[in-house]
Amino acid sequence: MDDQNKNLILAIALSSFVLLGWMYFFPPPEVAPAPEAVATETAPAEAAASSPSAVAADAVTSQPGEEASASDAPRISIESDRITGSISLQGGRIDDLALKDYRITNDAPEIVQFLSPVGQQGAYYALYGWAPGSGLTAADVPGANTLWSAPAGAELAPDSPITLTWDNGTGLTFNRTIAVDEDYMFAITQSVTNASGASVSLAPYGTLARHGEPADMKNFFILHEGVVGMADGELAELDYSDVADFDVDPRDGSRSEFQQVTENGWIGFTDHYWMSTLIPEPGQAFRSSVKYDERRDIYQTDVVLPTVTLAAGETSEVTTQLFSGAKEWATIRAYEKGGIAGFLDSIDWGWFFFLTKPIFAVLHWLNALIGNMGWAIIALTVLIKIIVFPLAYKSYASMAKMKELQPEMEKLKERAGDDRQKQQKEIMELYKREKVNPAAGCLPILIQIPIFFSLYKVIFVTLELRHAPFFGPFQDLSAPDPTSIMNFFGLLPFEGPAPESLLALVFIGILPLLLGISMWLQQKLNPAPTDPTQQMIFAWMPWVFMFMLGGFASGLVVYWIANNTITFTQQYLIMRSHGYKPDVFGNIKASVKRKPKTDQK
Repeated sequence: MDDQNKNLILAIALSSFVLLGWMYFFPPPEVAPAPEAVATETAPAEAAASSPSAVAADAVTSQPGEEASASDAPRISIESDRITGSISLQGGRIDDLALKDYRITNDAPEIVQFLSPVGQQGAYYALYGWAPGSGLTAADVPGANTLWSAPAGAELAPDSPITLTWDNGTGLTFNRTIAVDEDYMFAITQSVTNASGASVSLAPYGTLARHGEPADMKNFFILHEGVVGMADGELAELDYSDVADFDVDPRDGSRSEFQQVTENGWIGFTDHYWMSTLIPEPGQAFRSSVKYDERRDIYQTDVVLPTVTLAAGETSEVTTQLFSGAKEWATIRAYEKGGIAGFLDSIDWGWFFFLTKPIFAVLHWLNALIGNMGWAIIALTVLIKIIVFPLAYKSYASMAKMKELQPEMEKLKERAGDDRQKQQKEIMELYKREKVNPAAGCLPILIQIPIFFSLYKVIFVTLELRHAPFFGPFQDLSAPDPTSIMNFFGLLPFEGPAPESLLALVFIGILPLLLGISMWLQQKLNPAPTDPTQQMIFAWMPWVFMFMLGGFASGLVVYWIANNTITFTQQYLIMRSHGYKPDVFGNIKASVKRKPKTDQK
C-alpha cells in the first residue's frame, strides 16, 4: 500500500476519533416546537380552553392532605397478560402501572413499575377532565381530586372496559369509559350530558404529569429522554432541561409552551425503553402544551380539544387514547399502521434514521427467524457485507494491483531521489497508466463509519436488545461484556470488576480481546509501513480500539468481530484472485522481529 494511501486511511481513522469526541461533548441541540397563536372554535370558552395551564392546574397541584387521601381512595384494578396496576377513583387517575414482561434487572424477579401515584417517589400519572367555559366554574367540572363512582367489583381488562360516573349536582352528568387492549393502549371516552336547563361551554383535556426527572435517566448524548411529540408530521424532542428553560407564563408562574395541531399528533414523555403519550383521534385538531412547575418540580404535557357548547338536554362525547408501556418496535409499528401518524418515530432513531430504521427492521426479522439476537447480529453483518461487496471488491482489487506495482514504485522513488515533487508526479502517472485508484482502499472504511454509528444507535436505543441473550455468560447484548481477564474469563473462583468501574475498562472481557485480535490479523494482510511513525500508529491501533470499545454494548462488539472476520476473508481471497498472495504469517514474524533502524556508516 502506498504511503499516500496509508496517510489517507490514518487521517480517516483519526477523523472518526475526533467525530466521536465532538458528538460526545457537543451533542446537537434538539428542536423545540414553536409557540403559535391559537384560536378556539367557540368564543365563550376561549379563556378556559386556550390556557392548558389553567385547564389542568389542579391536576398537578398537591393540596394539603391530598397524598393521604389519594392513598386511601378506592381503586379499580387493571389486569391483562402484559400489564398490571390500578386506577384511582380520586380524579379517575391512571397512576399505577407495571409491565409484566420486563424485569428491572436481568437476574431479578421484580417487574418494571412504570406509573406511580402521588405520594410515591417519582409520581407519574395520566388524568382527564373538562375545562369550564361560559356558565361554569371549576367546581362544576370534574378535577384532579374529584371522587368518581364505579360499579361494584369493576375491573379493567382487555375484554372488560369500565365506566366512571360523576354528577355535579347542578344538572351536568359526566361519564368516563376506559378500555385497554392486549398491549399498552388505553382508550378514554369522556361524555357529558347537560340537564341543567341552560347552555354551557366546556373543553375536554388530557394530562400527563411527572414529578421530577426519572431517577434512572441515562443522560447520554446518543439517547433522547424527555418530551416527545408529533404535530402535523413534525417531530419534536425536548430534554427536561429544555422545558425547564421555557419562558415563565405570567398567568400561573409556570414555564410553558403551546402549539396548535390541525389534524394529527400526539405528545408525552419518553424514557430509554418506556413511554407514555396522549393521542387524540386521527384528524382531530387540538392544542398541545409542555409545562414545568419549578416550585413543585413537576413536568406536564397536555392536549386540549376544541371547546363544545351544549344546549339544554344535549350530550357530547369525545375519545382519546393513552399509550403507556414498552417501546416495542412491532407494537408501535402496528399502532402506526392503525392510524397514529408517525408513531414509530417515538423511538429515537437519530440523525441516521434512513439507516437505523431499515437496519433494525432487518435485525428484528432475523431475530424472529433465528431465535437468538446474537446470531441475528452476525447474520445482519453478513447481509451488510454482501450489500457492500461490489465496492469492497473494487477496493481490494485496487489494493492487490498496487501491491503488484510496488517494485516499480520503489524504482521510481530511487530514480527521483530527494526530489519529492518529481517522485509524486511519476507515481501519479503510474497510477493513471495502470488505471489504479490509490484512494479505493479507503472505501470500506468510509462505508463502515455510518453503518457502525447506526448499529450502535440501534443496539443502545431499541428495547429488543435489552436483556437479549446470546450464549453462556452473554445474557444481555445491550450491556458490556460481563467476562474479565481478572478472573480469567470466569475460570477463577472470584468475581471480576463491576461493569461500571474503571477496572472494567482495564481488565477487559473476551469479546473486546477477540476484537483486538481480529483487527490485528486484518492488518497483517499487508506488510507494515516503512515509515516508523506510521508503524507505531498502526501497531497500536487494534489495541486502542480493543480498550475503547471494551465498555460498549457486547452486541456491538459481536458485530465488529464478525465484520473484521468477514473483511479479512474477503480481502485475502480477492487479493489472491488478482495474483497477490498475502503473507500473513510472514508479516507477523516481521513485526515481531522488527527493530528500530539505526544510522549505519
